[in-house]
Amino acid sequence: MARYSFRLPDIGEGIAEAEIVAWHVKIGERVEEDAQLADMMTDKATVEMESPVSGIVVELAGEVGDLIPIGSTLAVIETDEEGAVDAPPADTPVEQEIVAETPGAEEVSVAEVAAPAPVAAPAPTPAPVPAPVVTADHSRAVLASPAVRARAKDLGVDLSQVQAEGDRVRHADLDAFLRYSGGQGYHAPGASRARADEPIKVIGMRRKIAENMAASKRAIPHFTYVEEMDVTALEEMRADLNANRGGRPKLTMLPFLIVAICRTIPQFPMINARYDDEGGVVTRYGAVHLGMATQTDAGLMVPVIRDAQDKNVWQLASEITRLAEAARTGKAKVEELTGGTLTVTSLGPLGGIATTPVINRPEVAIIGPNKIVERPVFDGDEIRRAKLMNLSISCDHRVVDGWDAASYVQALKKLVETPVLLFAD
Repeated sequence: MARYSFRLPDIGEGIAEAEIVAWHVKIGERVEEDAQLADMMTDKATVEMESPVSGIVVELAGEVGDLIPIGSTLAVIETDEEGAVDAPPADTPVEQEIVAETPGAEEVSVAEVAAPAPVAAPAPTPAPVPAPVVTADHSRAVLASPAVRARAKDLGVDLSQVQAEGDRVRHADLDAFLRYSGGQGYHAPGASRARADEPIKVIGMRRKIAENMAASKRAIPHFTYVEEMDVTALEEMRADLNANRGGRPKLTMLPFLIVAICRTIPQFPMINARYDDEGGVVTRYGAVHLGMATQTDAGLMVPVIRDAQDKNVWQLASEITRLAEAARTGKAKVEELTGGTLTVTSLGPLGGIATTPVINRPEVAIIGPNKIVERPVFDGDEIRRAKLMNLSISCDHRVVDGWDAASYVQALKKLVETPVLLFAD
């Protein structure tokens, strides 16, 4: 029998360590050659590690959520060969399937360790002090004031169950009963029961989201500007286009908004930019590679619509559907999850009145449309029904001034409220 030590290979330029996000084997299980051992996550991708040999797993490097240095032993497998076998050098390039740049679904399984350190026997737990045992005696007459009776009735308490210190049940006796009977199953009508605390380890995608959001808030001086827009005419146009779309995808508000965003960017290039903190350089991009914040079961992912400025509403609708599905199923490619220059985030019907979205660093702005509501508005001397939507934009104040952000949103507002301009040359 031989033991094969599989070392974590170099899985990306500049990557020093990777996080275990899922084990596909356990100690004592047999694994076949080329079968999946683990999913490892870096800053750029989730990579599937495959076993180079067949055999019995005898050691695993750690638990889900642990960070493993490149070159260190990830797993030890006992093979049928003689002698000890080692893995290839850590700098040997290994082809792996990239699941997603932003990590995909996280497994909840926990790796077992081969030889756990001895654990000291736990100190004996003191026996709990038993609560007073209260039994109902419906035969006895209960003496209590009208106030105590009324309170007991409101709480759903049978006063015959309450033990009195004296000749009658008082408020203090009722309080004592409520304190002690909680552990005996008493539950007042209409009250909610407390659930057990549930510790959840922050790993994988949730850890990356936490790190990225914290870094963004620490490094970027955010400010948010919100404007109300009348989308009545745009909604009418959208309904007409959908009624005559044929085999084309159904249009939501988002494709129209993206067209408006792209048409106004040339006047306000500082919105479509990136800020290099270390180099002190702002790059204003000519093309709009629009990130689209997408909620998945694994967490928030941001697939990117490439060259959004070159696409019409129908093409944008198709791309939005395709990328959202790829993100939700974990099939988005690395190039579809990187290189964004500006991000749009929308909660759809849950959009709320206004939002203050966090910038997707190193971008300098993020746009958040909110939900559409119907309200009466003044139109000259007349009152009419209108569909209104608030639009939020958060900007990096190191790059974008308040006046620029407000001017940009006003230019968006003009296009959104006069939708025929979206299709004018």
